[in-house]
Amino acid sequence: MTFSKILIANRGEIACRVIRTARHLGYRTVAVFSDADRDAPHVALADEAVHIGASPAAESYLRIDAVLEAARKTGADAVHPGYGFLSENAAFAQACVDAGLVFIGPPASAITAMGDKALAKRRMLEAGVPCAPGYLGADQNDAALMAEAQKLGYPLLVKAVAGGGGRGMRLVRSDAELQPGIEGARREATSAFGDGTLMLERLIDNGRHIEIQVFADAHGNAVYLGERDCTAQRRRQKVIEEAPSPVVTPALREAMGKDAVAAALAVGYQGAGTVEFIVDDQMHHYFLEMNTRLQVEHPVTEMITGYDLVEWQLRVAAGEPLPAQQSDITLTGHAIEARLYVEDPYTGFAPQTGTVLWWQPQQALSTAGSTSGPTSGQKGSGPQYGVRIDDGIAQGSVISPFYDPMVAKIIAYGRDRDDAIRRLRAALANTPLLGLKNNGRFLSDLVDHPAFRRARMTTTLIDRWLEQGEALLQAAIPTDAVWQVAALALSMRGLEQWRGHNWRANSVAAFDMRLQCGEVVRAIRVRPDHHAGVELTLDGVNTQATVLSFADGTLRYAVDGVTRTAIVVQDGNNVHLAMDANSFVVSEVSAFPNADARKDASKARSPVAGKVTQVAVEPGATVQPGQQLVCVEAMKMEMWLCAESAGVVQAVHAQAGQQVESGALLVELELSPA
Repeated sequence: MTFSKILIANRGEIACRVIRTARHLGYRTVAVFSDADRDAPHVALADEAVHIGASPAAESYLRIDAVLEAARKTGADAVHPGYGFLSENAAFAQACVDAGLVFIGPPASAITAMGDKALAKRRMLEAGVPCAPGYLGADQNDAALMAEAQKLGYPLLVKAVAGGGGRGMRLVRSDAELQPGIEGARREATSAFGDGTLMLERLIDNGRHIEIQVFADAHGNAVYLGERDCTAQRRRQKVIEEAPSPVVTPALREAMGKDAVAAALAVGYQGAGTVEFIVDDQMHHYFLEMNTRLQVEHPVTEMITGYDLVEWQLRVAAGEPLPAQQSDITLTGHAIEARLYVEDPYTGFAPQTGTVLWWQPQQALSTAGSTSGPTSGQKGSGPQYGVRIDDGIAQGSVISPFYDPMVAKIIAYGRDRDDAIRRLRAALANTPLLGLKNNGRFLSDLVDHPAFRRARMTTTLIDRWLEQGEALLQAAIPTDAVWQVAALALSMRGLEQWRGHNWRANSVAAFDMRLQCGEVVRAIRVRPDHHAGVELTLDGVNTQATVLSFADGTLRYAVDGVTRTAIVVQDGNNVHLAMDANSFVVSEVSAFPNADARKDASKARSPVAGKVTQVAVEPGATVQPGQQLVCVEAMKMEMWLCAESAGVVQAVHAQAGQQVESGALLVELELSPA
């Protein structure tokens, strides 16, 4: 089938990713966007763009009618679904075909066969593919699910049969966790996919998550392009992916590859797909599910094979045969992908919203000698031992609570695994995101952790670390250098207008500052001179510092004769700093603190901007410390607001379905006497 203009029914980094390859092949592109994404990079990158609705995904990106109308208005004759949203929706795939559009993905029948995890598992059992024990029944009553869970035993997974990406999934280890696990998985699945049907699966404890990339065309050809190791996960959501796996032998790769290809052919598959397996400590593999779409982690496969998988998708959708046969596909080098999320790893991975104050990934690319975007699609033509960054944000972008918190992917390619890890850590250090808390430093620490270095990760290890207070999940302590740079920035009158000596009040007199970073407050004395220099006194130790230059957020300075560089962005009374692979926010403590800013246990406020999904109390109710009050969903993550102290509920200012801002007052308590 021929087509000339592709509508990308998605947003963010995957929309940008698809647009770049489509443009490379000579196709015109159409972006769609919601209210929240009017100024998003994918909108500007496409040749045309169409507004399709309000910010919530259910009112925009999940509206089949709006997407099809956008295609009609622009004359698009093909649709690429990306991943997430409608990408595994068989009704959408069929609606595209019925509208005369080429759907760049598998047939609706294949999506139906593999998109329902319970149905897919049944087909695999019939085909002799090993599967973990589970419950796939039609009876979805809580009582039936709980009875089946008792038969299976713990630990087990409660999983949505629709969707993917770790959504609608709960790990249950005891009877006490089962009922809330069922309710939470069903609620999240209904919200994300419009289908709350669940299945149960016995957890393969201490397992590794290994997936096989498959590709099939309309001519009966199918191949596998090696495996990806996606074992590093948090709450069943992938964090780090790498290819090839450090534990998979050639024999195991071939066995899983053949199973994956057989699965694809059994359902008449076409295009890109991924068959996911769990591998136990005896290296036995069990089928988990098939994702009938492009995966978030596809870049690592592109890096080690040299093929552009989006180009393969477009060529297969146009009716061409696969660009390569199985014997042509070889794996070279090692690639690791880190998912950059706007979430705070040091406060339970709470999602963040706000404005991106600094994001300049081209700096990391220039130091690594690489370029952004996909490989060119021909074997061996990808970036050689370098870094690739796929993103969907820009400096000044506003991150809303409506979508997934992943904003970019940093991918490093090296001659071997150690080479790739070293390059990835350097890229993360050179690609700070300022303005919102994020997991950049956590990712760098994770790939350097002995468990990752020695390939001893399991799918639940990060969650156990979180429970145990592992040092990896403790925020970095600001060094003296951080306080010194913050003092330089805050003591200068408008650092962004710096021209050599522009100190506070143009005075050379010494003055004292009290600076705060997190919960830490330190005092520092500043004595400016006439030569853009300053003497800083911290804990009785004097340091001579000089500002050498400041341009586009990059501060060059010298401390005691040593020249260094930091990224510095001022935002009101706050200074956002990136230095030595860490990010910090430092503010000057006001002499007149705001009494309202103090924590008040009688007022429960929303931790993030989001949607209230549950209200568990009503006025007059007695609550105890730790009792759940209100659940707020943001960026597809549910967060419970709990009572800090014992008391009686005086007022409830929230109801299910309500959108709330960060810090909004949700529940008021009259605290019990201490």
